[in-house]
Amino acid sequence: MNKEVLIITKSQLKQNLLPIRPGDLVRVHQKIKEKNKERIQVFEGRVIARKHGKGINATITVRKVISNVGVEKIFPIHSPNIEKIEIVQKSKVKRAKLYYLRGVSPKKARLKKIEFKEAIAAEAEPEQTAEENQTETAVAEEKKE
Repeated sequence: MNKEVLIITKSQLKQNLLPIRPGDLVRVHQKIKEKNKERIQVFEGRVIARKHGKGINATITVRKVISNVGVEKIFPIHSPNIEKIEIVQKSKVKRAKLYYLRGVSPKKARLKKIEFKEAIAAEAEPEQTAEENQTETAVAEEKKE
């Protein structure tokens, strides 16, 4: 890809996103423009799919059931119209795409819950060890010199 295109797309990526995975219960705050007014609409549901990797085209498919009717929305994660994405609850799933939830009643679609604080801590640990490894190698290089 062209260097200018890469620079432009990197500047458009959101930096403060938590890792969103299938099975997570999320609350998406989306900007809606109606004539002259702009408001924020909240859509809360279960992530059934994440597509297109971590790039500018990354999307999540969120599903919720409203009065026995399933509603799915596809949100581009890095869109300027998405104000923020909150993770309400994390769940343990064994598949990357949870399309089977479309044919299951909401009661049967219950997923195993993960304690949210533990889930964030577990995801943060590998990053901390990587930082520690970098500092350890920097210290070792200074000692060699």
